[in-house]
Amino acid sequence: MTTARDLMTAGAECVGENESLVEAARKMRELDVGALPICGEDNRLKGMLTDRDIVIKCIADGGDPAAANAGQFAQGKPVTIGADDSAEEAMQTMSEHQVRRLPVIDGHDLVGMLALADVARSLGKSDTGDVVQDVSRP
Repeated sequence: MTTARDLMTAGAECVGENESLVEAARKMRELDVGALPICGEDNRLKGMLTDRDIVIKCIADGGDPAAANAGQFAQGKPVTIGADDSAEEAMQTMSEHQVRRLPVIDGHDLVGMLALADVARSLGKSDTGDVVQDVSRP
């Protein structure tokens, strides 16, 4: 059985919940990613922050990204996948929640990120096509 751990990109970096959106954007640029997990002082996952969140939910509303912190954008319980959950379960979770990236958790520890691209590289075209269609639906 192929697991989320088999497909994920290990070593995901978090943005701290108290870090500014400017710091988060710089980290995204350095890592060449469009989303970062938000971690609390307790190293627990609090949510996800995307480059789109920074632009649409802060800058477009006249907010100051230097004054806003990442934790302000951690809404609700983050959608995650267990490291030992199956690839099929990961695809189902992505489809159900219409997300392209899943933080991979082992216990309470963030161990990696699973992106739709990781799934696409590893699984069949029809499976990948189904997930893309589900994630992209209005």
